[in-house]
Amino acid sequence: MSVDHHPVLFPGVVMRAVIYTRYSSDQQRDASIDDQIRICKERVAAEGWQLVQVYRDAAFSGATTLRPGYQALLEGAREAAFDVVVAEALDRLSRDQEDVAALFKRLQYAGIRLITLGEGEISALHVGLKGTMNALFLKDLADKVRRGLRGRVDAGKSGGGNAYGYTVVRQLDAAGEPIRGDRSINAAEAEVVRGIFREFAVGKSPRAIALALNHEGILGPRGGLWSPSTIYGNRARGTGILNNEAYIGRLIWNRLRYIKDPESGRRRSRANADAAVTMVEVPELRILTDAEWEAVKARQSSLDRDAAARDGLQSSAPAPAKPFWSKQRPRYLFSGLMQCGCCGGGFSKISQDHFGCSTARNKGPTACTNRIGIRRDVLEATVLDGLRNRLMDPELFKAFAGAFTAEWNKQQGASAATQDGLRAERHKITQQMERLVDAIADGTPPSVVNKRLAELEQRQQSLDTKLAETVAPAPRLHPNLAEVYRRKVATLADALGAENGAEAREVVRGLIDAIVLVPEDSRLRVEVRGALAAILALGQGAQNAKSPSASAEALSLQVKLVAGIGFEP
Repeated sequence: MSVDHHPVLFPGVVMRAVIYTRYSSDQQRDASIDDQIRICKERVAAEGWQLVQVYRDAAFSGATTLRPGYQALLEGAREAAFDVVVAEALDRLSRDQEDVAALFKRLQYAGIRLITLGEGEISALHVGLKGTMNALFLKDLADKVRRGLRGRVDAGKSGGGNAYGYTVVRQLDAAGEPIRGDRSINAAEAEVVRGIFREFAVGKSPRAIALALNHEGILGPRGGLWSPSTIYGNRARGTGILNNEAYIGRLIWNRLRYIKDPESGRRRSRANADAAVTMVEVPELRILTDAEWEAVKARQSSLDRDAAARDGLQSSAPAPAKPFWSKQRPRYLFSGLMQCGCCGGGFSKISQDHFGCSTARNKGPTACTNRIGIRRDVLEATVLDGLRNRLMDPELFKAFAGAFTAEWNKQQGASAATQDGLRAERHKITQQMERLVDAIADGTPPSVVNKRLAELEQRQQSLDTKLAETVAPAPRLHPNLAEVYRRKVATLADALGAENGAEAREVVRGLIDAIVLVPEDSRLRVEVRGALAAILALGQGAQNAKSPSASAEALSLQVKLVAGIGFEP
């Protein structure tokens, strides 16, 4: 273990330290974090630092930064809440090279040191070498897991999660270790599977089957409600009840691979080449006869051909595998913005001219009872009228402006307090530096003092950078903003049907956060929730309401404007 001690020379010179801990899998335990905290606390105490916070992430992989403790650590660094981060090892913070480098850059910018018990103080060299080693570790671990799963699948055992219709068999080997991958048929669920195949083969839609199952109180694969997609899935990828080949005694493994999206950090699935897919016969897991399976495949092929014909793709070649509802619908003005006021689900097209709650239609009254629809033209006219005449009512805007000004002043007061705190800390650091210089003058060897002096100078520079950042001035709200906004919305509404209507459509959509449709007396009350930043940007003359001005953007961080009482079509 590499340990570099930096003793405290004077009582007033105290480093604020935080500890970060993590373990990654269910095979580890909470005690792992307790052990990390204990040894990190020992290091903090040995250095004479002040421990101000402990961040922890239990059962989170180091391959992603989407961890609450890690994100809190980054937020603390942005606020300069500490001077040094202590961890057991660099891979506790992240195993991803890019993420390690990004963290190191952020901490360097904030003047914060990063110290691990395994590597000592982290430098750019550590980041490069350890990041590479951690990346190689992840790849090696993934390869080992994949090889182990392949061996399990070759033996006729499951290489992944449990499918509907089966029960996990839990048993131990002679050494007392769990035997993994064994499954047995769940009689009750198997009968549900057979019923789904029979109903679909004779012409029932996945939606009708899902509604019937929910009405009967039969729980879905994850213990929740059934939906059409759970039943139909994706034929090409083998997902969904109707495409699970295990039901005919055929175990399929490695059909998909998962890749981390570098933008979001989330996993995305990709189909593997046919040569990489493993297929093993497991007759003991067969639930369906070949005839039951082939009847469903025949109807799926027929539906695919019908969809291709409607799309003008008639051909002698097999139709491409598509979702059951695959025909592309035109994008309407408010598609994706409508929400059900009962269940919070989305509204979608239910006929040529009407929208309705998707949850109520796909999952039935068990999930949502809102069966009221609304005509597309009526909805669009109602919302545009609301945007023009109700969302920025002059009296409501006047009340909002007063409330906003009070809130802005409160926020500015908090910002000023933060600035005062930074200035006080800088003054304290200046005094500490002066004492160190005096110590050198009094005969203390410079080699003892120089390192601490450099740390204080780095922190002082970081504080100077933060203090130099300009505090945003209070946005100026035009006294006639409501009228200006109303005129511009009217112009946009007129432009929707023009040749350049696509641009106007995007601006109008940008003014809306959500359209909530609430059933009242057999009708739908429409609530329009406005995106304040875009609204103010439009009213204040921005060219594009989807790219708001700085002042409007500041407003949007705190407030959402709502058409208070809503309005009915």
